[in-house]
Amino acid sequence: GEYDNFTREGLYLCRQCNSPLYESKDKFDAHCGWPSFDQEIEGAVKRQIDKDGLRTEILCATCGAHLGHVFEGEKMTEKDVRHCVNSLSMQFIPTQFEESENHSALFAGGCFWCLEAVFLELKGVLSVVSGYSGGYVDNPSYEQVSKGNTGHAESVEIVYDPSVINYKDLLDIFFSIHDPTTLDRQGDDVGPQYRSVVFYKTLAQKKEAEEMISKLGKSKIFSGHLVTEVRPFVRFYPAEETHQEYYERNKDKNPYCQIVINPKLAKFKEKYKHLLK
Repeated sequence: GEYDNFTREGLYLCRQCNSPLYESKDKFDAHCGWPSFDQEIEGAVKRQIDKDGLRTEILCATCGAHLGHVFEGEKMTEKDVRHCVNSLSMQFIPTQFEESENHSALFAGGCFWCLEAVFLELKGVLSVVSGYSGGYVDNPSYEQVSKGNTGHAESVEIVYDPSVINYKDLLDIFFSIHDPTTLDRQGDDVGPQYRSVVFYKTLAQKKEAEEMISKLGKSKIFSGHLVTEVRPFVRFYPAEETHQEYYERNKDKNPYCQIVINPKLAKFKEKYKHLLK
């Protein structure tokens, strides 16, 4: 499978429910064609006798998804246990980006027209794509997502140069341009498609997002409790072409741009003028 000859440092999650299952430090090469681990994260995996009555099946303890089988007594490692796991049952989150990779961030916080307009103004931001993430419908349309029953949130994927702008700066701006205390809502935009989410692509991003949420909560900057979700990135679907660079193409003719985006953009530019292109 995909993760058989795979040695990158990070965390393996259940593909169905995103629960952490295994750490890369417990992975070893069993020369069997399957990803193998000699230890699971405590409480993450449950065992039961397989239907064949001979093997022991392993399942995600959170959602019950099938993972593979576990074997003992093979003497392959000191722990003498081998979790033989199907790559298709897991999702991998690296500890951090490799130097050769594009650094990217993925945020959801209300209408993606607003988020895109802001992040395109920043030095070090190479591209911003509006789209949908966090749901269970493949290649959704704007009309589908707008109904609020796809699980997706309107999101923006930001590719950036970490030598010019860092992830912490992007987080700081994200939390300053939307209200992270309103559940499934930003102003007059109501529904789960407008919820506040940080989709982390590395464990380093997860840590920074959680630390910032904790810091903001203690600072009492916001009057309410922060409801921003911190979730692992799974998939991102770019929105239709009409939604890309929407503000730039419609700022003089769409009332939403003039009434909602213009004031937000002006406030952002005043606060972060040192980061603007």
